[in-house]
Amino acid sequence: MPTDQEINLLLPISFEASDLPLPGRCMGKVRDWYDLPQGQRLLVTTDRLSAFDRNLAVVPFKGQVLNQLSAWWFKKTADVIPNHILSIPDPNAAIVMRVKPFPVEVIVRGYITGVTETALWRRYELGERHIYGYTFPSGLMKNQQLPQPIITPTTKGGVTGHDERLTCAEVVEKGYLDSSSWDLIQATALAIFKRGQQVALSAGMILVDTKYEFGLSSDGDIVLIDEVHTPDSSRFWKANTYVKHFTAGEEPENFDKEFIRLHYAGLGYRGEGDPPVVDPALWVQASLRYIQIYKLLTGEVFYPAEYPVNPRLIRNLKHNGVLS
Repeated sequence: MPTDQEINLLLPISFEASDLPLPGRCMGKVRDWYDLPQGQRLLVTTDRLSAFDRNLAVVPFKGQVLNQLSAWWFKKTADVIPNHILSIPDPNAAIVMRVKPFPVEVIVRGYITGVTETALWRRYELGERHIYGYTFPSGLMKNQQLPQPIITPTTKGGVTGHDERLTCAEVVEKGYLDSSSWDLIQATALAIFKRGQQVALSAGMILVDTKYEFGLSSDGDIVLIDEVHTPDSSRFWKANTYVKHFTAGEEPENFDKEFIRLHYAGLGYRGEGDPPVVDPALWVQASLRYIQIYKLLTGEVFYPAEYPVNPRLIRNLKHNGVLS
């Protein structure tokens, strides 16, 4: 595992964007992608860190953790639903089947928490009691477990560029999905979440909430895409100290990027305007947390890949026949 000092030295050369001899690069918040022949796509996971729908920094090894951890989870959930993964040619890259993504993000929540504008606790602390189509009683506390997991869908970006809240009924009513597909996706999301909670608990972690994305394959099958149960898409708390911290009104020990959201929220920033400048030590700690959750969940050793990333990535893609 890299040291604080080693990670600090890598901050200036973190993997901000791919630079490959391929046409048609597209860029999302964290991933770059290139369409390949035969209905395939190259997904490259960078070190960009996004929160509040804004890219805030680049964090060494973050992309490697997301790519390798997602690949691990895709295998763990393949019996629940097929996914788009074909191969992993590099620690930061995946070859996937091209699919038509559905325009809805499926968030499953087991606890009332969060500081972003779409988060359950954020809406609740603003006084809302009817949220995402669910009615919540007064007197709930932040980070309290819900009676059962719920689904709170959002759009992907929307007209404002930010995720917009939906109710489960609105997904069909507004024409985002037909009812049969949405019913299947909801049942599948809850099944994957249950699997994730079981696996996380065996590693001493609580899977608090997560985001799933689904798409339609060329064969007409609904498949799981993007990423699964990563520190970007999910919240993880340390299980054996949760009750102590919750009872004391303290934030749980977490192994995701929530501590970054909390840090910025504490500075009064929730995504509007230019983000404040923060100590680079925050990004070193973020890197260490991402690596730690990878090790805890998988039980595997984390082998830091070579930096800078682009030359290594090109070599590996040539070796795997993606580049000539």
